[in-house]
Amino acid sequence: MLTILGFAMIATFLVLIMMKKMSPIAALVLIPALFCVFVGKGAHLGDYVIDGVSSLAPTAAMLMFAIVYFGVMIDVGLFDPIVRAILKFCKADPMRVVVGTALLAAIVSLDGDGSTTFMITVSAMYPLYKRLKMSLVVMTGVAAMANGVMNTLPWGGPTARAATALKVDATDIFVPMIPALAVGLVAVVVLAYVLGLRERRRVGTLTLDEALVREPETETVLVGAGAVSGGSGARSGAAGGSGEAADGDAGTDGASDDGFQGLDPNRPTLRPKLYWFNALLTVALLTAMIMELLPIPVLFLLGAALALTVNFPHIPDQKARIAAHADNVLNVSGMVFAAAVFTGVLTGTGMVDHMANWLVDTIPDGMGPQMGLVTGLLSLPLTYFMSNDGFYFGVLPVLAEAGQAHGVSTLEIARASIVGQPLHMSSPLVPAVYVLVGMAKVEFGDHTRFVVKWAVLTSLVILAAGILFGII
Repeated sequence: MLTILGFAMIATFLVLIMMKKMSPIAALVLIPALFCVFVGKGAHLGDYVIDGVSSLAPTAAMLMFAIVYFGVMIDVGLFDPIVRAILKFCKADPMRVVVGTALLAAIVSLDGDGSTTFMITVSAMYPLYKRLKMSLVVMTGVAAMANGVMNTLPWGGPTARAATALKVDATDIFVPMIPALAVGLVAVVVLAYVLGLRERRRVGTLTLDEALVREPETETVLVGAGAVSGGSGARSGAAGGSGEAADGDAGTDGASDDGFQGLDPNRPTLRPKLYWFNALLTVALLTAMIMELLPIPVLFLLGAALALTVNFPHIPDQKARIAAHADNVLNVSGMVFAAAVFTGVLTGTGMVDHMANWLVDTIPDGMGPQMGLVTGLLSLPLTYFMSNDGFYFGVLPVLAEAGQAHGVSTLEIARASIVGQPLHMSSPLVPAVYVLVGMAKVEFGDHTRFVVKWAVLTSLVILAAGILFGII
């Protein structure tokens, strides 16, 4: 019964948000609360929620201060050279814009943090998509898939979890998988090229100068710089347009007259004299994060405080920068704590354990020697409907044990377990995805409808490459 209720709860949540009958925050809170009562454990709802909030509180803190830190770095111009290079490559050609989105997201993903990747990618590309009237869900989908492939880096999370759960070396998991993951990244770029051609056919190709004069600039949006002028029309227009573009065939009909310059070269927050300080601070922060010198939330807290103090020594300026990014901070932290209700009930009631055991038990005995393939296929739905912790620490050891009984090595199971990450990065249980859709002003349901099929395809390409190369 718990298995059925678990799948029903997840299905209800996805259907309601994709049909836009409920907002993600309301759905993440109310649906699990209702199903908790159905299970007969309504009296324990408070305990489940507190447990869920406690487990996700460090993540919420990390995201809050990471948004402030990288928001400040965007404000002061640290990423402007990368943005200029990508925009120069794009040349206002929709195909190049989509490919540029994939490349930028992949490059920035080297730091291992999805929230950082999405903040920088959206800040750079959002104004270009708006000016060319391109589909915003294409941007969010391509960015999420590129980040999903790169999320398999040893310091990205899933590989480290798999290594810890199965007591193997993360290097032994990741290094042999590099050819398959490289094929997956190429698949994302090829997909971006195809989607870009569709966008080019729909909106046409312009020169950069033509794009600049395509519409009168009645307002300027400094994405990432936190400054928005011109009223709320841009927000409502973007939100309305994203729904029209859910399948990549239609654009943002409600597009507003956003300024083409996503990072205004003349914005007052620039600190060119502090460029190398900010670059070294960021490198030091990422190095400390990779070396695990301190917990990641603590590192971002210290980094945000230092970045604000050095770049904006006057208290009013510091308050202004914090206020500029408060919208993103509130949206993301709110979604994280709402997701804590969902995961708390799913875990506390035992639904997630019953679902996982049911899936494992349904594997035919004859598939035992193919446990690498089975693990790879199961990683798609399980990492989408479960947290990485739940999958890698709860389900993966069971799959590895079943594989060993049939002569399949633990390392093969571990490698197969990471192929579902391109889909995982768009899971409603991943806090970073709310940074992506929030900054892009895209409805989560629209993003989900668009990205799932392409993310599944990308994951299957990685799995097929792993099998073909003899890695899995």
